[in-house]
Parts: sequence; structure tokens; C-alpha cells
Amino acid sequence: MSGSLVRRAKVALVAAALLGALSVLPGGPATGPVGAAGTAHAADRVDGAADRVDGAPRAAGAPDRGPWRGGWAAAPQRPTEVFGKNWSVGGFARQTVRQVVRISTGGQQVRIKLSNRYGTAPLVLAGATVARTDRGAAVRSGSVRRLTFGHRESATVGAGGELLSDGAGLPVRPLESVTVTLYFHAPTGPTTFHAKATATSYRAGGDHRADVGAAAFTETSTSWYYLTGVEVAGGAGARRDAVVAFGDSITDGYGSTVDADRRYPDVLAERCVAAGRPRGILNEGITGNQLTRTTPDFGEKAVDRFSKDALNDPHVGTVILLEGINDIGMNGPTARPGAPTPAVSVQQLIAAQRELIRQAHRKGVKVIGATLTPFKGAAYYTERGEATRVALNRWMRTSGAFDGVVDLDRAVADPADRTRLAAAYDSGDHLHPSDAGYRALAGALDLDAL
Repeated sequence: MSGSLVRRAKVALVAAALLGALSVLPGGPATGPVGAAGTAHAADRVDGAADRVDGAPRAAGAPDRGPWRGGWAAAPQRPTEVFGKNWSVGGFARQTVRQVVRISTGGQQVRIKLSNRYGTAPLVLAGATVARTDRGAAVRSGSVRRLTFGHRESATVGAGGELLSDGAGLPVRPLESVTVTLYFHAPTGPTTFHAKATATSYRAGGDHRADVGAAAFTETSTSWYYLTGVEVAGGAGARRDAVVAFGDSITDGYGSTVDADRRYPDVLAERCVAAGRPRGILNEGITGNQLTRTTPDFGEKAVDRFSKDALNDPHVGTVILLEGINDIGMNGPTARPGAPTPAVSVQQLIAAQRELIRQAHRKGVKVIGATLTPFKGAAYYTERGEATRVALNRWMRTSGAFDGVVDLDRAVADPADRTRLAAAYDSGDHLHPSDAGYRALAGALDLDAL
């Protein structure tokens, strides 16, 4: 077992947390609205819900080869422009949105999950496709599959709801990228989205969901819109139980290279594949998120969103919990203007982490606690905040409350000043890791303990 990660039975090391200072197309009718009561499964079939739409014949049906598994995920947020202009406030009308995501584990079938959690009206989707990614907004010829929802091309997702598509016959390999294209004919209004995708999304006027080329997609954004999951089924060799990385901007990959998949959960997925043990690694981080406080720009507090995000993914076996640095830093005069929240004690942070552990254990899910990484020199650093971080990390290492602890603090700290990130691991803001720093975080995790 790695020296950086130990089970509860051994002496646990620690982990890290973080963040920055910071209508319907002609065709079949839409499905009935889905309300906030939960996820609507358009159909749990995995047997040929896909049509080829690029000139090739309809894909042959494939037998059901096993349960659906999480291949990719993103946590939904309210529309906001706190990080700059994007498409969340204005929404879409007679426009196509194309989004590229990398799947952590492979399968023979794919389906997508859409969220209208923060919508104030029903979301009408005119149609959608999924395909293998080529370059930029282009997709691989012959790979475009039409997605359906309860056998219908269009769908309506009620305000507060989410929806799973039918399965589509598109074999994908672990670490392969797929492109999901959504067409909205009727105005959507403000969107449920994920602000810091650290990946490029594309927009075109009109219906271009079946396009193989990229020419029509002339606008770009670095957020994801409505898309919160891609699931896979079938295939051999992949573990059924997924790992959820839950936290704030350090989990979200803030500061990593755009379109390079260098967030720490991405690197963890690569390690699993290299070890011959591919499995779902699902990123449920939100930049700016807090354990104890809900904020308009940075999401619901962790104790409220944990069950909806981390525990709502399919077949979750383990959660890596890395959160708390924004509770510490985002209060008082050093916080970003407009962002300060009331000061939080270490006792409150411990109580919140214990609550997340209880929620996970009630579902039979184990929790790996990750110590908070150094932040001296960051815009919201204070000596008082550092004392709180040290006290929380000490509790995480010694309390025995977690099923395991990974010491991300020690993994990326400067040996000469352990209150700071090592220069090689610092993105430049003294809070968020660089690509090398995210790789070090992923390397600190013991695959056998997950």
C-alpha cells in the first residue's frame, strides 16, 4: 500500500481541498415533464436505441451485457457569470451545443444524463446525438448516433428534474472522448450548467447535431451546459463500482490546461487503466464550493448537494472527499469582493465532514478523506485560516472517522515551508496546483484502497 494512503486500520495520512479567491423539432412529441422528484429513466434498455445519422444504416441491436456504470460526470450549478461571460444566463434558442468529454471506463453502449436542476421552467430538448470525438468540434465519420428518450427524439425535463437517455450502440474504450450534441429549438431561458469545465464547448446557429464537420460551430465556451453524466454498459474487464471525487476547485481542476484532461481525477483514471483496472472515476467538484455555506455563484453547500451529486451516480463504491479550504478562506477582508461568508470554526468543518461520512455509510459507500493542501501566498490566506487548516488536517489524520485518509497536504507541500505549495506544483496563485501538482495528487492515492 502506498505510504500516502492508509486504511483506517493503519495510521492515516491526509488529503487536499481548495478553490480560488476568487420548440421542438418536427417529429415525435416530447416526453412528459420530469419533476424534481428524481431522475427519469427514459428507458433502461441497452439494445439498439441508436440510429446512425450520417448516411450509414441503423446500428444493430446489442444484447444487455450488464448494468450501467458511470463513465463521466459533472456537478450542476446555477447560471452565473462570476468567472466571466458564458452562455448560462442567456440560454439557447434555435441553437446547437456540442460538448466533448472523456470517458474513464469503456463499454458497448452509452447514454447521457441531462439536468434542469436550477431551471425555472421545463426544458425542451429537440434532439441529441453522441459520437466519437475527432478534433475540436468535429466528430469521427460513421460514429454519429441519434439519442432517444423513451424511444422519442425530443424530450422535456421539468424544472428541477433530470433525465437519462436511452442507450445508444457506440462502443467506447477507457479514456476515449465522446462528443454530445444537443439541439434546442425553443428558448431555454437561463441554463443549469457547470461553470469551470476546463474544456471547450461549441455552439452553432440552427440544427447541426448530425454534422460531422466543425464548420458551423463558430462560438466557444469553457463551460458544460445541461450535460451532467455519461454512462456506459457492456464490455469486459471494468469494475462495476465507481469512485467519486467530491470537492471544490482543486477537484474541479481549476488552473489545469484546457482540453488536456489533467485534473487529478483524470490522472487517477489514467492510473487505473495503466494498472489494467479501468473503472468509473467521476468528478463532482465545483470551483468555489464550501462544506458549510451555500453561495449563489459556487453551488449548494456540500452537506446539501452530496446526496444529489456524489451518491446519485451509478454504483458508487468510494468517495474521495477534498473540501473545506473555501470555508476557511472565503470570509473576512481577504476574500474576493462580494464573496465573503461568515467565519467557520474547525468544529463546524469537522461536523460537516462527519455528516458527509454518515450520508455515505448509510448508502454503503466508503469515504477517503483528503487533507487540505497548503495555501500560503493565496489571495485569501491568513494566519488564522492556516491554523484552522492545520487543525482540520490533524483531525483527519488521527480521528479514525474515515475509511482511509490520503495526505495531499504532504504530497504537494514545499519541503522548506510546508505552509506553501512546492513551486513545481503551484499554478501561480499559490492555491491551485499546476498540471504537475494535480498529477502528484493523483499519485498519492493508493489504487488498492479505493
